Amino acid sequence: MQSPADRQDRHEYPAHWEADVVLRDGGTARIRPITADDADRLVSFYEQVSDESKYYRFFAPYPRLSAKDVHRFTHHDFVDRVGLAATIGGEFIATVRYDRIGTDGMAASGPADEAEVAFLVQDAHQGRGVASALLEHVAAVARERGIRRFAAEVLPANTKMIKVFTDAGYTQKRSFEDGVVRLEFDLEPTDRSVAVQRAREQRAEARSVRRLLAPGSVAVVGVGRAPGGVGRGVLGNIREAGYQGRLHAVNKAFAEDLEEVDGVPAHRSVRDIEGPVDLAVVAVPAEHVPAVVAECGEHGVQGLVVLSAGYAESGPEGRERQRALVRQARAYGMRIIGPNAFGIINTAPGVRLNASLAPEMPRPGRIGLFAQSGAIGIALLSRLHRRGGGVTGVTGVSTFVSSGNRADVSGNDVLQYWYDDPETDVALMYLESIGNPRKFNRLARRTAAAKPLVVVQGAGSAPQGHAVRATRLPHETVSALLRQAGVIRVDTITELVDAGLLLARQPLPAGPRVAILGNSESLGLLTYDRCLAEGLRPSPPLDLTTGATAEDFHRALSRALADDTCDAVVVTAIPAIGESSPGDAELAEALRSAASGTSGKPVLVVHVELGGLAEALSAAASTAPAAAGQVPDAQGATSQGPGAPGTAPEAAQQASGTVGTPPRAAAQTPGAPGAAPQAAQRAPGPANAASSPAQASGAPAGTGPARPATRPPGAVAGPPDAAAPEAPGAAPRDGTRLIPAYPAAERAVRALAEAVKYGQWRREAADPGKVPEYDDIDEKGAAALIGSLLERGQGLTLGEAETCELLGRYGIPVRRALPAPTPDAAAEAARTLGYPVALKATAPHLRHRADLGGVRLDLANEEQLRRAYAELSALFGKPDELRPVVQGMAPRGVDTVVRAVIDPAAGAVLSFGLAGAPSQLLGDMAHRLVPVTDRDATSLVRSIRTAPLLFGWRGSTPADTPALERLLLRVSRLVDDHPEVVAVTLEPVVVAQRGVSVLGATVRLAPPPARDDLGPRTMPAY
Repeated sequence: MQSPADRQDRHEYPAHWEADVVLRDGGTARIRPITADDADRLVSFYEQVSDESKYYRFFAPYPRLSAKDVHRFTHHDFVDRVGLAATIGGEFIATVRYDRIGTDGMAASGPADEAEVAFLVQDAHQGRGVASALLEHVAAVARERGIRRFAAEVLPANTKMIKVFTDAGYTQKRSFEDGVVRLEFDLEPTDRSVAVQRAREQRAEARSVRRLLAPGSVAVVGVGRAPGGVGRGVLGNIREAGYQGRLHAVNKAFAEDLEEVDGVPAHRSVRDIEGPVDLAVVAVPAEHVPAVVAECGEHGVQGLVVLSAGYAESGPEGRERQRALVRQARAYGMRIIGPNAFGIINTAPGVRLNASLAPEMPRPGRIGLFAQSGAIGIALLSRLHRRGGGVTGVTGVSTFVSSGNRADVSGNDVLQYWYDDPETDVALMYLESIGNPRKFNRLARRTAAAKPLVVVQGAGSAPQGHAVRATRLPHETVSALLRQAGVIRVDTITELVDAGLLLARQPLPAGPRVAILGNSESLGLLTYDRCLAEGLRPSPPLDLTTGATAEDFHRALSRALADDTCDAVVVTAIPAIGESSPGDAELAEALRSAASGTSGKPVLVVHVELGGLAEALSAAASTAPAAAGQVPDAQGATSQGPGAPGTAPEAAQQASGTVGTPPRAAAQTPGAPGAAPQAAQRAPGPANAASSPAQASGAPAGTGPARPATRPPGAVAGPPDAAAPEAPGAAPRDGTRLIPAYPAAERAVRALAEAVKYGQWRREAADPGKVPEYDDIDEKGAAALIGSLLERGQGLTLGEAETCELLGRYGIPVRRALPAPTPDAAAEAARTLGYPVALKATAPHLRHRADLGGVRLDLANEEQLRRAYAELSALFGKPDELRPVVQGMAPRGVDTVVRAVIDPAAGAVLSFGLAGAPSQLLGDMAHRLVPVTDRDATSLVRSIRTAPLLFGWRGSTPADTPALERLLLRVSRLVDDHPEVVAVTLEPVVVAQRGVSVLGATVRLAPPPARDDLGPRTMPAY
């Protein structure tokens, strides 16, 4: 950082240009402005650059920088001359600079809007996407300083640098003269440049998570010398899962002659480890974590899972400790899961990593799990593992991440990984909060277009310690926006698992038509009623009678699946009595064989007291689950014990799906690290992270190979067949259709209803519609008006005349309302407008409250008007308290309300509902993100529960909904074109048989909140 005496800039040091970025290979770097204090770093950096790279930069041999060069490249005014550096561990790995030039190509100042740009990347870091990230950031800086165009001269042989420019997506011009390629490109973001940036973001963030989930080598730091403790427990979990890479135990308190702990190589420090280490699992007290992170960073560890607690969850001091942890890890290019994390799991055959507090490795499968809470993570794993008393475990887990305090790696990062992960078909997420709703919405929409995303969203605030904008939108509005993005939004952990298991192994229904068949008339009718309640279209249940055989079920299901009037089938089954009654296995085989003949329709089973049927339905060739209370080991064998998920009493709770204490932790000795109740939280506290401070280690080391196919020499000895891809108890990876079974009709139908809605969204997402153009919109005139109005102040609510003028420029006329401070003024206003008129009280406590009697309609003459004026005055007080206005009568129709607001975190949101009690009392409002397409507007009108009132309910005249949709599209265009319009309310909007009438409007202007989604790629700030 520059001292005041050294500053030669015209601006203060621009700290807001500092940012952390994820690079192409998943590592991280810090980008910051170069200052006079960086002279030594610059010289050291340049010495490590090859002669060829120096030649490409200066077009001539340039072995070293002169003192004049160093001064020039480190002294900037942060306006016309700017330099940025990418750093790892505090040292430069790349630089970029621009110099503003005039039309003659010489140095210039504003208003010149062109600059020359040049890059230099250390050879060891070329190919990591460093230059592309620097280009995004220096372009954003240049735009901020009034530069609109970059020029760069590149030698033809420097193909890598040419590719950086040409692949960026900016509008550019290319020429060749005097043996040099000259590139000129505009810095205004284009659709292509934004798409390129987001594609790079996805690849980089996905790889950063993949490096954590599929490490070639792992070191557990803080392994206790005696059995027990969190570190020792996690080491055992990794080993028993059959991890396929190298595993190391680290503790600085180990005896110097100690070679192994539980069969795992033991080290006093990661410096003693021969070979690289990809992932370090940190289980030491919080006060020892910084030393561990430093050693890991210096040795090249790629990522950390920090189980230690004592961070943001513990108060202000912990928040500062957490921020320091993130800054320290990022300085070394490492990513963090945690702190206060429960851990990670990857069941892939070539990995088999259980670096978590979960005592058993879940069965391999196609479901990805993310949970911020450790307790919820336990519940999810337990429910997916359980076989009786609920939804059967018809599939297993691909990957599991429990992020704890979510200081670095978040749900957004994991979504980026799951998006193109071939091992994950369905994503389940428990989110206590959404720290970046705008980005999450974008990623969720893209992911949901490829695979189902099911979310339980808590009502919590942004995670402690995060420097993110908090949304001001109500919880219900955020939920509605998630549904718009294709997210399957459920309310409980039970519903999360129910929906996930259906989507993991059954096709999406083509529509809402449901066939119901079974051997119980009552259960069939109950299922029928639930289908109606969920908005499905069930056919009358087919009763096979209690004497139905397995063959009867087979024939009935085959017919239903072949019926073109059916999109899904629900089979109901109760215990039957009699010699001809099918056994559980026989019935399950009959249903499976019938379903296997058709690929396009989902089949669900509702069973009552048929635990054996649930077990049988979850079985397939080589995939039969273990008996209840048993858990498969890495070879597929089973073991019984209190630690088995599904055997603990807590795991049997069906209503909440929560578990109090991890079974293994509960079995530890009193006072042992990780013992209950602390381990039931997200992770152990500082005192629980190791047996004693003396047992905390130094650090792990290295960067190892990715996913070794065979166990390398010296790796931990796991079960001999741990890598078998189809271990007994595992869900098959070949797409076999396993039938989910539910213990209650309402659970099955709710899951099916969510699948139907998601299928409909997928079909509609293929054609999202378009944002229409309107010839009568005066965008430039509106911009000029807004600019002149904002000159009055930073934020203001417009007056009536200004509101009408601005809305009028977007083709939104507002019915004129004239003030009526006296009866005579009211009469004059009525003569101006023409009878019939309405008389309204507009005082804040009476506005939009027709139910209080502050409105008189259809006043046909002056006598009626004066009488109404006297009545309102007698009821509510003097005219200056009433603020009465006179307005011409609009055609009769349905009163609605249209609102738009710009939220600093989520962006611009358009809302619609019926005016009065439906929206104010019942909260019956629908919401869409701006810009709204024509399809969005159509669905917005139809999304509210009271929508039938617009479409001829009970014989009433249908309203002009096409005109209403056009109004919604115009409001959307207004706030999208002019982000300074931070709030618009149109109320009431009367939708008549023909046309709409806007009777009241308010508009608020303010400088728009900064858009972090259109700038360069950055990680959350600390």
